[in-house]
Amino acid sequence: MSHPTPAPIPTSILILGSGVFGLSTAQALATHPSLTRTSLTLLDRHAFPAPDAASIDSSRIVRSDYADAAYARLGARALAAWRGRWGDSGRYRESGLVIVVDGEGQGEAEGEVQRGPEYMRKSLENVRRLGLKEGRRAEGGDIEVLRCREEIERVVEGLGGASGRIGYVNWRSGWADAEMGMRYLRKEVEATGRVDFRTAEVGRLLFAKTDGADKVEGAELRNGEKIYADLTILATGAWTGKFLDLRGIASATGQVLAYLDITQEEQDRLSKTPVLLNESTGMFVIPPTHRVLKVARHGYGYTNPVSMPNPERPGDTMRVSVPRTGVDRPNQWIPLEGERACRVALAEMIPSLASRPFTHTRICWYTDTPKGDWIIDHHPRYAGLFVATGGSGHAYKFLPVIGDKIVECVLGVETEGYRELWRWPERQAEDDVWTNDWRGGVKGMVLDEEMGKGNAGYRARPTNQNLGFSSPSQGCSFALASECLTSCSGLTPYPHLAGITLSSSSTCATITLNDGVWRFRKLWRDMLEPDSSRKYHVDVALLL
Repeated sequence: MSHPTPAPIPTSILILGSGVFGLSTAQALATHPSLTRTSLTLLDRHAFPAPDAASIDSSRIVRSDYADAAYARLGARALAAWRGRWGDSGRYRESGLVIVVDGEGQGEAEGEVQRGPEYMRKSLENVRRLGLKEGRRAEGGDIEVLRCREEIERVVEGLGGASGRIGYVNWRSGWADAEMGMRYLRKEVEATGRVDFRTAEVGRLLFAKTDGADKVEGAELRNGEKIYADLTILATGAWTGKFLDLRGIASATGQVLAYLDITQEEQDRLSKTPVLLNESTGMFVIPPTHRVLKVARHGYGYTNPVSMPNPERPGDTMRVSVPRTGVDRPNQWIPLEGERACRVALAEMIPSLASRPFTHTRICWYTDTPKGDWIIDHHPRYAGLFVATGGSGHAYKFLPVIGDKIVECVLGVETEGYRELWRWPERQAEDDVWTNDWRGGVKGMVLDEEMGKGNAGYRARPTNQNLGFSSPSQGCSFALASECLTSCSGLTPYPHLAGITLSSSSTCATITLNDGVWRFRKLWRDMLEPDSSRKYHVDVALLL
């Protein structure tokens, strides 16, 4: 590796974005001894904390369990910080992390080979290299290999269920209260007195040419105001594709999160359990906090492609994926496909909550790269522009340490090899980026297409009715596009229903619906079976 060449010290730095990368960079810049005369401005489109930022949430997994040894080492460094002042006041809980897989084989998408088993094997190798002791926890062990379902059930006993066929538990990993961690960091940055915090929406970067060379001189706000700086650090997360042409380099993908209320007794019991993560499906549950449990998926996600002006080529348009959040659409609910996945995972992992209504859901937006590696580098074309993006859904845990590494890359003094790992990548042939990192779900889902398959987005209401329907051959009308069934006389709508018992014949069917949150998305003719009766405890939902 060549010796790094230090970069010139800028007199002014403008940071765009106050998420994990942006805020941690602000702290590292504000406390760096060579930057005491540099003016620092941090700009975000929302007052802190941004309600739709990926980093503002109830919880995030904190682990050193990585297949890539470089991330494993950095994760161990971050964990040491979380165990200190970073984790005080309940910001970090070392609950343990159970990583499982369903076994070798194909993924959900046809021809898609599962990467979860290989990732898990390499992760286990790396945590062993970190010096963690193998053995049962009761005997002083830090990690334990789980060779069958029964052993998995033993270490997650408090859940009442389990997941996967094989795996391991790392008792030296855990989870952080994500919003609390970000609030703590914000106070730390404010305490330096070095950073000018501003709330405004950026319209575009200020592209310019000097002596024929391309550069960025700062940013123009939506109101027309221009902010100039020697160096602009673009750390806008999944929104980065609005300011640069990142086609074939990084894409915004939406991930499903679902939340449900629990009782105090359930809180007390489940808070003592480890995080459970299935690397075949991407599904995971984190111990609850404040009587709210989250179930989510680390998946390939949904894209939200829109046409917009190419920020680097005036007059041209481009089609890229950009976030669509609850700020844009306050009543947005996750697609049925995602809710179904969360419901199935919950039924397997915590069966006692299988029919508990989700109180709210969220689409959390990643910036995915082809390999899941971050992009932390000076832009190869534009002088004065540094980009910190591509978190790929695994950046939060590094909150205590990533800012220092970013600043080392900014200044050209990083010596541990991370600068090479995070260097600006080659552009792929395909515009949309679907990561080859391990994920659950199916590649290629588009948000509007999945929403179009049905989305009620209401809380469940209990019912225990026998509802009579005529089959399609007897004239029953279906309107899936409007997300309802019609020609069902005298029926009260119940958007979320479960425990379906279907009795059918060639002409008539009776459905018994019990309290729950499942929804049914298939056409009626796809449900009818030639046998006289069939019990459906299905992973889909009925829309009335």
